[in-house]
Amino acid sequence: MAKVLVVTSGKGGVGKTTSTAAIGAALAQAGQKVVVVDFDVGLRNLDLVMGAERRVVFDLINVVQGIAKLPQALIRDKRLENLWLLPASQTRDKDALTEEGVGRIIEELRPSYDWILCDSPAGIERGATLAMRFADEAIIVTNPEVSSVRDSDRIIGMLDSKTARAEKGERVEKHILITRYDAARAARGEMLSIDDVLEILATPLLGIIPESQDVLRASNVGSPVTLNNPASSPARAYVDATKRLLGETVAMTVPAERAGLMNRLLGRRA
Repeated sequence: MAKVLVVTSGKGGVGKTTSTAAIGAALAQAGQKVVVVDFDVGLRNLDLVMGAERRVVFDLINVVQGIAKLPQALIRDKRLENLWLLPASQTRDKDALTEEGVGRIIEELRPSYDWILCDSPAGIERGATLAMRFADEAIIVTNPEVSSVRDSDRIIGMLDSKTARAEKGERVEKHILITRYDAARAARGEMLSIDDVLEILATPLLGIIPESQDVLRASNVGSPVTLNNPASSPARAYVDATKRLLGETVAMTVPAERAGLMNRLLGRRA
């Protein structure tokens, strides 16, 4: 039976969708059978990041409303045979989602997969609450900035009160994933330190993803960064985070400050 993992945050633009794609691909590469579900109804970006936008025929809302059966809407990744996508709708709003419909889809998916990754929309409205509703585990994605961390703290509270597990007195296992970390900016005090983030959120750290153009380049070509450039620093950080998610003990590495061009040139001359 699958574990249901929601990838969530309160703030937009922190990297939920790229993280869902990267971790979903890394899990599939590790031999897990994975389906990623886009809950961002009305916007729909997960299919773009995964390079499947031309293959969408039916979507999550079509299945919820009974217009299509679940197998008709699932898209199998062309690069990884054990990775699937259930896309969101671009033409409906989040009110088209129902708790009953989402619960039915989750229960239909559970026996066939090891992991169901729910890519949550930003905010605390209907789409986000339904994305986390049936979660067993959660990855809270946050940037090391005050507004992002504050919103993540609100999401942690919702995971502890608004989920089906919470209402039964059970616990949703939570992990923090810090994205867009820039060591130079952190050193200058322009963003929160890792310790600051963890002190505020009081939740175990899953990984630290460095700020990198490799993530943007991968998204632009429709490929998770863990597939597009597996040797890049963000790809390695996502793979390490995935190993921790699977229960492996992997040392946590804080991304180091990158030397600038002038520093490298001066270093060579020295």
